Amino acid sequence: MNEPLKVPTMAEYMAQGKQPEVLFWVGCAGSFDDRAKKITKAFVKLLHKANIDFAVLGTEESCTGDPAKRAGNEFLFQMQAMTNIEVLNGYGIKKIVTACPHCFNTIGNEYPELGGKYEIMHHTQFLKSLLDEGKLKVEGGKFKGKKITFHDPCYLGRANGEYEAPRNLLEKLEVELVEMKRSKKHGMCCGAGGAQMFKEPEAGDKDINVLRTEQAMETSAKIIATGCPFCMVMMTDGVKAKNAEDNVQVMDVAEMIANAEDL
Repeated sequence: MNEPLKVPTMAEYMAQGKQPEVLFWVGCAGSFDDRAKKITKAFVKLLHKANIDFAVLGTEESCTGDPAKRAGNEFLFQMQAMTNIEVLNGYGIKKIVTACPHCFNTIGNEYPELGGKYEIMHHTQFLKSLLDEGKLKVEGGKFKGKKITFHDPCYLGRANGEYEAPRNLLEKLEVELVEMKRSKKHGMCCGAGGAQMFKEPEAGDKDINVLRTEQAMETSAKIIATGCPFCMVMMTDGVKAKNAEDNVQVMDVAEMIANAEDL
């Protein structure tokens, strides 16, 4: 039987008078969405494997306010942001890692003007730094030679200019990385950004996520790799809409590394 994952909270750290190396910001999707919880678990397993001293906020973490801000409710966004900043500053947090590009973008770019200045990293950037420092080793294993395409999350790629970290990790898995016609700065949204995740699409010829999934399937990749829980939902639904579940998998980069390591 698998041992339960040990995930310490900041409150537990403070009670011992200690400060973790990094705070893992789980995000709403990583906490509540059943599919995204698997990404959270995979990333935690990798943190343990690399002996990283980390903690989470647990019940003290609330939504960063990204959906509220994108939907135009600036007042609600500022309320949510200020609550989080108070908690983070209260704990003296300096460094944050998150598996959600929406949280990454909001905390990194929008919290500073509200008094929340932190070093924040996307989980693919953090995992790459662990590889570079030799704290984590990755070999191809079950993914070696497999044809894989990477879908760039908007808030990681076009909004923050990070295209290489996830691809470097995939290359370490010795996969055959095939790019979609629209990738990197020309990448296309999965259709979930701007709080669109929480509403039905407007009438039109085709849903954005189905169009994006078709672009991914044109590469004949066996796995569509993602780095965002929103993209994960949209691309998975796209694969289902194309009845391609038997041929194409959607996986987060962290899950692939954890799987390759049999964690």
